Amino acid sequence: MRIRPAEAAELPLLQDIERAAGEPFRALGMAEIADDEPPALDLLERYRSAGRAWVSADEEGLPLAYLIHDTVDGAAHVEQVSVHPAAAHRRLGSGLIGHLASRAASDGLTALTLTTFAEVPWNAPYYARLGFRTLGESELTEGLREIRRAEKEHGLDRWPRVCMRREL
Repeated sequence: MRIRPAEAAELPLLQDIERAAGEPFRALGMAEIADDEPPALDLLERYRSAGRAWVSADEEGLPLAYLIHDTVDGAAHVEQVSVHPAAAHRRLGSGLIGHLASRAASDGLTALTLTTFAEVPWNAPYYARLGFRTLGESELTEGLREIRRAEKEHGLDRWPRVCMRREL
């Protein structure tokens, strides 16, 4: 698999990856997550044009996974990382996260951060295996607090959520 910047023409494919990646949440009683709309094309374009949208592509160049990120309080913040279920268990997500870690370190950032579901096996437990640790409430930066507020307004707190950090 090859990691490269997302291309403008591929943004609808990223939405397809997101929809497919949401389907497994249905089996956990989280249909609202499965039914949640993917990021809008204009939002994905903002990430892409800013150089903050990456894909893991197959031999033909077709994206199978993607990652978009921000910078939040001096850390590279994983806004979204999604892998198409047909490409699961190929280390595409961890490859994208590793790619971001390398870029963030070379840019002088000190950590990766993300927010995720605490009890979904392919969320917090997966990220812990990749070296992330759950942050306590007192460790949250103002930027992470703002992200959590927005998630709560979006209804994501119906299920336990955590902020996680991986030092670089």
